[in-house]
Amino acid sequence: VREASMIFQNDVLAIVLAGGEGTRMMPVTQDRAKPAVPFAGSYRLIDFVLSNLANAGYLRVLVLTQYKSHSLERHISDAWSLPSNLGTFVIPVSAQMRVGPHWFQGSADAVFQNLHMVTDERPSYVCVFSADHIYRMDPRHMVEQHRQSGASLTISAVPVPRHEASAFGIIEPAAGRIVRKFWEKPTDPPVWDLHPDLCLASMGNYVFDVELLHQALEEDAADTTSTHDLGRDVIPRIVERGDAEFYDFRENEVPGEPPADRGYWRDVGTLDAYYEANMELLAPVPRLNLYLDSWPIHTAQRNLAPVKLVTGRWGGRGQVSESLVCLGTIVSGATITWSVVGPQTFVDDGASLDGCVVFGDSSVGAGSLLRHCIIDKHVTIPPGTRIGVDKEEDACRGFTVSDKGVTVVPRGYTFG
Repeated sequence: VREASMIFQNDVLAIVLAGGEGTRMMPVTQDRAKPAVPFAGSYRLIDFVLSNLANAGYLRVLVLTQYKSHSLERHISDAWSLPSNLGTFVIPVSAQMRVGPHWFQGSADAVFQNLHMVTDERPSYVCVFSADHIYRMDPRHMVEQHRQSGASLTISAVPVPRHEASAFGIIEPAAGRIVRKFWEKPTDPPVWDLHPDLCLASMGNYVFDVELLHQALEEDAADTTSTHDLGRDVIPRIVERGDAEFYDFRENEVPGEPPADRGYWRDVGTLDAYYEANMELLAPVPRLNLYLDSWPIHTAQRNLAPVKLVTGRWGGRGQVSESLVCLGTIVSGATITWSVVGPQTFVDDGASLDGCVVFGDSSVGAGSLLRHCIIDKHVTIPPGTRIGVDKEEDACRGFTVSDKGVTVVPRGYTFG
């Protein structure tokens, strides 16, 4: 992390919720937590929220983990170590069973079980952010609105089409920025008065006054009827008291970001959403600019050789267009178009990749044909293999085929 670009904000503690199972993204979450899923070849999903917090100077961060957390915790250790002697940290925290012999029972319970850590840090405000969305955000603007408004809770919000709104927590606004009601994944979502075809969706990012956070979570923990979920139980209860406002994410200004890029946010909770977010990066001028030096996306970079494009052993020329290709990859007489190819991938002579997301540490055999697919790590694809060309053939092999026809080859798959 480039500390020179940050000013430590010591009145804010950040809590990142990274414990979801990610069942809608199976099989890429079969062996890893959802926030640890690779994205854009070089990154993990969690790098985006952690970069937003770090770039803003919010350098006291608790990452609450739970399911299949080994690779996530290792990534945090490799990429996000901060000097503890300065009072800064990004640390993973698993369920410690401080209130009973059970794991986190929900997102609210996860924060409740770690309130002692909040008390120890003595912040004025607590940012509780989700770990698995793709976006750039300067959270200082949201915290400043919260500070000036006098509200005890501020919810970051973004407009979504009404036909997609049932997948989100939906804000029903009153006058100004006051939240009249909060609906968790409603089947009949309320429209936004300003835009009848849109709904105002929660991004899963909250700023709490520390006193309210303690009070609300203690009340929720004592409620035997609660599911102990922030969006389903805690947030609606606070909203009913008239003590919540929303922050319009479209107004967020990231240093150096063009105005046209504002408001870009993707929930990649399904295979198709994840695939499409990767493909959006391949546009000549994508709305998510990975090359923005003023607000970098930090991660751990492996010590790998440069990308190599060479003539294959049968005379084919290595060609890449409209693609992201990561370090350590060799394209030997193969053709790659509209694809994201992760680190240390070997693509052999005559192979063709089109519309593919390859996680890396894999090889694609000579003459293979890959179309509209996701290839997880440590996969050796034999010469002449077809993937994504015939969806029935893919299904017969046991591959997952998404609703929109994206074939997924799981981690370490062995071809018969």
